[in-house]
Amino acid sequence: MHCPYCGSSQLKVIDSRHIYQDNSIKRRRECEKCGKRFSTFEVIQEASIIVIKKDNTREFFDKKKILQGIMRSCRKRPVTAKQMEDIVNEIERELLTKYDKEVPSKEIGELVIQKLRNLDVVSYVRFASVYREFKDINSFFEELDNLKKEENEKSRDN
Repeated sequence: MHCPYCGSSQLKVIDSRHIYQDNSIKRRRECEKCGKRFSTFEVIQEASIIVIKKDNTREFFDKKKILQGIMRSCRKRPVTAKQMEDIVNEIERELLTKYDKEVPSKEIGELVIQKLRNLDVVSYVRFASVYREFKDINSFFEELDNLKKEENEKSRDN
């Protein structure tokens, strides 16, 4: 670690704070040579997850891709950016605990669908219509009928 102002390695930590949502630590540092202060962030580097796509190609897991898909589904819906980021972080944690190195893309899609279904039904339907590649209008209506049945059962139970 070097001072961004003078390049000195003579630094001291003034304050450390744990940032819970990012699972990181923010440290306030001071250069003993020039006296300037700056902040650093330490983040745990997770093991890399490799995603196995439908065509059997492999690529590294990218949280940004999942977030973009969720954002498209939640467009003009009452879902906050924090809620969307929380979904992505939950999915990443689940994948890291459930899988060793490789995960099928289908599993990621199903996790997104499950999380969106609990958060916002319209966003769920939007995502599912693209992800599940409904072949015709009947398969789309079948999904909606299943959703209606589940909602009716929930309202009867309450």
